[in-house]
Amino acid sequence: MKPILKLYRGYANEQELIVMGHVFKPTNRKDYDFLSKKIKNATATINMFRIKTQPNADVYLIHNNIKIHTKTLDDGYFKFCVPLNQNNYGWIEYEVSIVYNNQTIASKEYYNRPKEGDLGIISDIDDTLLVSHTESPVKKIYHLLFKNVTKRKIFEDVVPHYQALSLAGRSNPTELNTFFYVSSSEWNLYRFIIKFTEIHQLPKAVLLLKDIKTSIRSFFWTGRGKKHNHKFEKIKHILEFYPNLKYVLLGDDSQEDTRLYEAICKIFPLSIKAVYIRQTGSSQKSHITNTLSNINTLNVEVCYFKNSAEAIEHSKAIGLII
Repeated sequence: MKPILKLYRGYANEQELIVMGHVFKPTNRKDYDFLSKKIKNATATINMFRIKTQPNADVYLIHNNIKIHTKTLDDGYFKFCVPLNQNNYGWIEYEVSIVYNNQTIASKEYYNRPKEGDLGIISDIDDTLLVSHTESPVKKIYHLLFKNVTKRKIFEDVVPHYQALSLAGRSNPTELNTFFYVSSSEWNLYRFIIKFTEIHQLPKAVLLLKDIKTSIRSFFWTGRGKKHNHKFEKIKHILEFYPNLKYVLLGDDSQEDTRLYEAICKIFPLSIKAVYIRQTGSSQKSHITNTLSNINTLNVEVCYFKNSAEAIEHSKAIGLII
């Protein structure tokens, strides 16, 4: 058996490249099967949270014909932040490798480098685009365990809205705006989320997720908790990393998205064009309405919607999409 090297989509600005991933200890457990049914899907899902990470593993990035060395952190996570000197934009391939018993294990992924003037779209995942039942932990765990990725539902009209946002302001349809999916889900669910977005033809995006979990007990707390500092810090980092982009923020009212987006708008008053919040219950929540009204006083367009068709009409009305 060999260690497992997992790479994630990276991102770059004019000066710096950031790529990341995990190294896992050798295991005889099969990787998650996207077509598993019921019990097999439940077993495969739980196994994603039983995987053991490899601390202090040697990791190598091949970049500009130079081999750059680092080591994994205590949780098996590694991250390269290196100077960038190139003129390419869009999705660009990179390669990372590890060495085990004198054998090189290499893997390739892509990172995204947007042009100045692009639109940045930052979206939550659970109950924003993926029906997740966040406010009902039992329902959420049931769907995660017993419905494989092909059976999970996406909210109606999310896809045309996101596809239109990816083309907003673009004269060349081959050049798309930059998407980030920022979630309180853990890195354990990375492949699941990627597959879900591919099945539904959502725009290709960089994912920024929560620290990996490695026990069955932690599985039952996936994506839960009152504190969402992870999401705030990740979104703040994106805006600081790309100060010349304008942004659209999309979330829902099941947790803390509105409060987090309000804080982001206050810190970056010139960067946010619009905030979209999905209504997950039968009626709108007054504290969400009040927060969005306050965001609107910062000259940021806001939309509190039940169906994505309403969000599409709003985006057209403000000239964000055609």
